[in-house]
Amino acid sequence: MQISQLRNQLIKPVFILISGLAITQTIGCTTFNSNNSENIADAQTPPKPAPQEIVQGGEVRPLPGSLDKIPVFNSNSPEWIKTEGVLLSTFKPDGKKVPAAHLNFPFQGRFDLFAHHYTHTPKDLQTLYLGVMFHNPGKKPITVDILQGASYLMVDAPFVTLAPYVENNDGKAFAGPGNRAVADVLRGVRQKDFPAKLVIPAGGSRMLLNHPIPVRNLEKPVNGRSSFFRLRSSGKVYTASLAMFAKKNTDGTDRAPTLAEWQDLLNNGNFAGPRDKIPTPPDAKGGQLIYGRVAGVSEGATWKANLVDNPKTQTLMIPQPGKAISYPIATLRSGRLGTEQSQTAKMLVRYPDTAYEAHGNYGVEYSLSLPLSNNTNKEQTVSVTLETPLKEDKLSQNGVRFRKPSLDFPFFRGTVRLRYADDDGKQQTRYVHLWHRTGQVLDPLVKVLLKPGTKRMVQLDVIYPPDSTPPQVVTVRTLEN
Repeated sequence: MQISQLRNQLIKPVFILISGLAITQTIGCTTFNSNNSENIADAQTPPKPAPQEIVQGGEVRPLPGSLDKIPVFNSNSPEWIKTEGVLLSTFKPDGKKVPAAHLNFPFQGRFDLFAHHYTHTPKDLQTLYLGVMFHNPGKKPITVDILQGASYLMVDAPFVTLAPYVENNDGKAFAGPGNRAVADVLRGVRQKDFPAKLVIPAGGSRMLLNHPIPVRNLEKPVNGRSSFFRLRSSGKVYTASLAMFAKKNTDGTDRAPTLAEWQDLLNNGNFAGPRDKIPTPPDAKGGQLIYGRVAGVSEGATWKANLVDNPKTQTLMIPQPGKAISYPIATLRSGRLGTEQSQTAKMLVRYPDTAYEAHGNYGVEYSLSLPLSNNTNKEQTVSVTLETPLKEDKLSQNGVRFRKPSLDFPFFRGTVRLRYADDDGKQQTRYVHLWHRTGQVLDPLVKVLLKPGTKRMVQLDVIYPPDSTPPQVVTVRTLEN
């Protein structure tokens, strides 16, 4: 489910299974060099110990709460664009040359918009433009408020390796364009490229995005653009994402398409291509599971959860020392971690050759409240960690599994927001960028000291970042003295 999966292959190691608690130590990765002299030197060194599998003892609970009903314009297929055309259109099919490309779904009120696409070695290294159009079908002007929003090129937010934790209050830590865009929105940013409002006249259209994805003069002709917006419309509005190669000025230089040219593509164009893999139907039995890429309107922009033992107590009793309670996030088919809970947003409308569900919940905000309570007669240190265990549907051991060393492959790259009172009673708000490999054993994200009979609230918020792979878990652990 990551762009980097196109460039990497996982080699399955031989596991040695051990039972016990997760080790609070950040595990690095090993880089293998193909240089002959290096290989000869490696052959003379003793073999490295076999990887160890670590089972985190404790309870895995389904995540309380549910997705809200806010619709999300979700444009992620085709991910790689070679031929221009319609990416996603919720316009009416009436009068369109290819009616099947238009899903007839107007937005009104609050909605989100996510568009995440790449291009690789286009013909003559042409610049590809990504357009997002709004259309007002009514007889009165409407206003679309741009509450927050950001759009980044891959060259402005490359996929780089970072430390597992980087303090990110200034937003300068990122690893990928989608990662950077949703982190801006989490911090309440509206990029300066975008106005606070778009006024759309009766029967008229306006462009939210008319932005390039250039590849010329890059070391490798690969680039992409990821965009995420929170929006509110005063009336019904149809929306489309479109891909078109740059038009030419009289002197041969590139220029952006005009609104009229975008409208012509919308009315007369076919689907952009090439198409992604056909997804596996939800009722299919056996065989390879292909989730597919999303192109449609998904339901749900935020999942609010109060992590409590039961709704009546409104508290979460901390686990026994050395034990943990884990709550999965972004669970999906074949990755429910024993909870039998799939959190994947359903599709309200979609194209037949695209994903049946919004696998991964890209752009969904998880807003998690942890009202920690120490009902013991001893002072306890409690940690909260967002971590990526090995993916499984039904737990094969009594707890989620990790690996030492971790697999050398990033499964989570994104920024979280933490709000809590520290041990001196001072209120803290921290933004922290996470860069985690699958199965990696991590230090705690935050630790708090709870005196006997006291409570402490920790708030954790994350907009699930594109180019991450679910599921993850939020783990509460009482440390052993």
